Amino acid sequence: MPQLLAINSDYKRSLLDSLELFKGVQPEDVQNLLQRCDRRDLAAGELLLSPGARNEHVFIVLSGSLNIHVGSVDTPVLATMDVGACVGEMSIIEDRDPSAFVIGAEPSHLLLIHQSILWEMVDASHDFAKNLLVVLSERVRSHNRVIADSFGEIKKFEKHASTDALTSLANRHAMQETFPAEIERCVEKDSPVAMMMIDVDNFKQFNDMFGHIAGDRALSAVSKILRTQFRPRDLLVRYGGDEFAVLLPGTTQEQALVIGERVRVAVSGSTADGDDSLIQIPVKISMGVAELVARGTLDMLTRAADAALYRAKHAGRNVVSG
Repeated sequence: MPQLLAINSDYKRSLLDSLELFKGVQPEDVQNLLQRCDRRDLAAGELLLSPGARNEHVFIVLSGSLNIHVGSVDTPVLATMDVGACVGEMSIIEDRDPSAFVIGAEPSHLLLIHQSILWEMVDASHDFAKNLLVVLSERVRSHNRVIADSFGEIKKFEKHASTDALTSLANRHAMQETFPAEIERCVEKDSPVAMMMIDVDNFKQFNDMFGHIAGDRALSAVSKILRTQFRPRDLLVRYGGDEFAVLLPGTTQEQALVIGERVRVAVSGSTADGDDSLIQIPVKISMGVAELVARGTLDMLTRAADAALYRAKHAGRNVVSG
């Protein structure tokens, strides 16, 4: 960069204007400071900045380009910094280690501005100070976009992790999160809470006879009917395979048995999914019901409802048992 001093003023201004930190800066305001700056050649693939490594410079790309990676050098390129762009300013402003990996995308030539010189440039030129603020605000906006995108991906992952793909009901993983919290609320209010385990009768034989596609459609059809049979506050999940579980806050075992009978009749009436006449074959369900006992837990309630379901199966199926 000292070569700037040996060429005419108009060219120096044009060259400075090509660098985002120096747009509009008068060469005479910073030329003495530029003389004190170093330069560096960076090879393609060479590491320039990394989390955990202290940084004291702002790096300006004079030729070539740099790649930005977050998390590790093996992650996809987040951004590419071309000629005129700068990196490293955030770690200086925040007085902390860099938050990303910066690597040479190709052989590159860099101007190095030490942090002490950076602050002198801020004092020497209002335009330089303004440009630095613009760069910093853009970095903040870029970081916010990355955070928002990452948050969106996390939420999608969480949804997929807690939602059954076939029925779109909550799954067993979600049950471990939501059921205990609802049970605790009922206990605090001294309100009853019941649980219902539901199993499709002879589902293996159904699959063997009609195929797994028909079996999946039958489960989907059953889940749609179940959705219509419970209150919004009731927690319905696909427990696994052909089993469903429902938590019924504010409900005694006697009330749950009445609800269960209504649900059993509704499912037995029709399991058409509306898309294929194949799923007109009536599907039956068995149900086990239990109420939370004093100082009971989700595990205890689940085992009690599962035992009731076992009794329903052995009573001939298509039965609700408590």
